Amino acid sequence: MWKKNVLETIGNTPMIQLNKITKDLPGTVLAKVDYFNPGNSIKDRMALKMVEVAEQDGRLKPGGTIIEGTSGNTGMGLALAACVKGYKCIFVTTDKQSKEKADILKAVGAEVIVCPTNVMPDDPRSYYSVAKRLGKEIPNSVYMNQYDNLANRQAHYESTGPEIWEQTEGKITHFVCTAGTGGTITGTAMYLKEKNPNIKVWAIDVYGSLLTNYYKTGKVDMSFVHPYISEGFGEDFVPENYDMSVIDHFEQVTDKDGAVMARRIAKEEGLFCGYSAGSCLQGLMQLKDQLDENSLVVCVFHDHGSRYVGKIYNDQWMMERGFLDVKSFKDIVSGRAGKKLIHVSPEQTVSEAVELMKKYDIEHIPVMRDGEQVGSISEVGLFLKVFHNSDIKNASVESVMEAPFPVVDFGAPVEKIGTLITKENGAVLAKDEKGDYHIVTKYDVIQSLAK
Repeated sequence: MWKKNVLETIGNTPMIQLNKITKDLPGTVLAKVDYFNPGNSIKDRMALKMVEVAEQDGRLKPGGTIIEGTSGNTGMGLALAACVKGYKCIFVTTDKQSKEKADILKAVGAEVIVCPTNVMPDDPRSYYSVAKRLGKEIPNSVYMNQYDNLANRQAHYESTGPEIWEQTEGKITHFVCTAGTGGTITGTAMYLKEKNPNIKVWAIDVYGSLLTNYYKTGKVDMSFVHPYISEGFGEDFVPENYDMSVIDHFEQVTDKDGAVMARRIAKEEGLFCGYSAGSCLQGLMQLKDQLDENSLVVCVFHDHGSRYVGKIYNDQWMMERGFLDVKSFKDIVSGRAGKKLIHVSPEQTVSEAVELMKKYDIEHIPVMRDGEQVGSISEVGLFLKVFHNSDIKNASVESVMEAPFPVVDFGAPVEKIGTLITKENGAVLAKDEKGDYHIVTKYDVIQSLAK
């Protein structure tokens, strides 16, 4: 039987066993992969529930406007509901969220307003404040407020919790979930604890969020709040969706560890997940000593990696933040067994340079005179010149060469090399201890990071 609309496909997402990353952990680790929802995130569940509750209590009327502050995923769920039900959407987000999230929201018809991240929640410029203000100013509109709207956790009490219980046949021993609005972890935990009070619920937080300290002390201490890069979880206030009594432990992870783990999940488990999934599994790995052979752990993988292709799945972005293991120029060229640098002189012809590129299957060649670099040529640059003037093959390299490649220290870290390799500049040079030049290209950097 077919579905009457896309909203009927929300929920009933698969549970998938993890095998490689968790191979040394006792027990079994399962991922509740909620990017199988139509909006590619677990937020579809609560977004639809908030809309349905607002319709039932009369706040959301035909032709109305849905307003929400969102990191992107809740907005997507609300936008899907709005498409089917005929509402308008205005979403307010922060400038730290990936561009892909804002673009996706616009693609489904929403208006997106971007606000600064590094301001306090009660600052009139914050995305919380802007969303609240718009909810008051725009006629026939509803500010959904996922943070304090208890329909958020109700959605997970009614759907996520029962699904996990049924899919594990009631054998689940640990539930692990990142903590943001509090809806997913609280609603799911409330259901699971009713079924079995002995199930351990572990909340995964990020450094820079105040939630962990609040859990431990019951006090809101803003000294724990500082900017962080992780998306979709962590807070600088305590949303009303939380019921800390159903959570057994809070564990914090770093921005770097969460990002690196997300990439591992994609590469080793074949699950292309977002930042919060990486952080969730990283948090579990930090707590592995508390597991035993009888443990059946469920981790929530909240959203899809397509929302982060410009960030955690972008080598340049990762390198700029020091999130990839440090390697140096020397490390990259160490396996070349003393091979000499391929170069051309300014007096050689373009045709000779092209033949060298073909022979050695390379795209970038430095132009050297008396042992020093005076310029460079690239396959792309030569192609453009030849395309406009086929006779240029007989011209001298000097007449077509581009600027010299940047020169760095032989021990320069790969992060620095990565910032120098751009669309316009495809390689970097360095001299070894003997005074001989070596070259590293974008391809070399990527290959070294993949090892």
